[in-house]
This record gives sequence, structure tokens and C-alpha cells, in this order.
Amino acid sequence: MKKAIFSAIALGFLTVACGGGGEQKQQKEEKPKVQLQQGSEEEEEDRSDIPESVELSIEGNDQMKYNKEKLTAYAGQEVTLTLKHVGEMALEAMGHNVVILAKGTDVADFAADAVAAGLDANHIPEDRKDEIIAHTGLVGGGDETTITFTAPEKGTYDFICSFPGHYGMMKGKFNVK
Repeated sequence: MKKAIFSAIALGFLTVACGGGGEQKQQKEEKPKVQLQQGSEEEEEDRSDIPESVELSIEGNDQMKYNKEKLTAYAGQEVTLTLKHVGEMALEAMGHNVVILAKGTDVADFAADAVAAGLDANHIPEDRKDEIIAHTGLVGGGDETTITFTAPEKGTYDFICSFPGHYGMMKGKFNVK
């Protein structure tokens, strides 16, 4: 009997202690959110603070990994991208590049064509260049390469290493604001 009374009292305390928080939480969720509309003056003012160019860097290693999975720029911005191969293996065995693909490009299909293109073409398929926003050359261990291009329209774009077998691990997103 004592256990039943104690259980009822404990349950009552828990109900009272937990009961008041739900209303406050619901009120917080119902607060209106302020959103800027496209083309508003506030948005244009924010864009005036954006530099005309940006320098980005990314590293590839002998374990077939980039050190970054995300690169960011603004639409229309001049982008200078440097790829450093921080490993030691030769280009023929462990070459790396960065290929930023256009929206809608099938990454696996593109990578298969890149393998077929061969080392002499830097694993860039000639007949699919219209699906590439920008790409670096291939580099081997200890080397680096730099390219400059204009960031495309707002959106998220895939980037990969097109060296055979690398795209599955060496990939990321190029976010354009």
C-alpha cells in the first residue's frame, strides 16, 4: 500500500514538473520568422560587402582524400582555386585534380568517361567539357596547381577527382551563394 501511495505521489510531481513547459515551447515555435525577399534592398546591401574575388585551397593525399568536402564562393565572383597534393606518390599512380561539375551531371557516368579519356587527357573527357564548370590539371605527390574561373549562378555543384577510382572518396560540394 505504501508503494502505491508513493508511486502516485511521484507520478503527480512528475506531471506537475513537466506540465508547464509545453505551452512555452509551443509559443516559441509560433513566432513569425523574418525572411528577406529576393531582390530586396537589404540583400543588395549585403552583396556590396562581397569581395570581387576569393582564394580557395584544397589538398589531396595518398589515401585518396581531400582535406575539405565543401568549398564556397558567391555567384559571379572570381575564384582562384589551388590544389596541393600533400602525398608522395607519383602522378601516374596517385594523381589528383579537382573537377567542378555542372548541375545535373551524373557523377558516376562522368567518372567512367574520365577513366576512358586516359592520363594523356588528364582524365577529362573531351566530349563532356560542357558539363564542367572548371577543373585543375592533374598533380602528383608534392605538386600543386592553381586555376582561376568565375563562379556560376547560385546553387550547389559536385566536385570530384576524376583520376580512376578516386571519385567515390574524393568528392565534395561547391556551394555558390
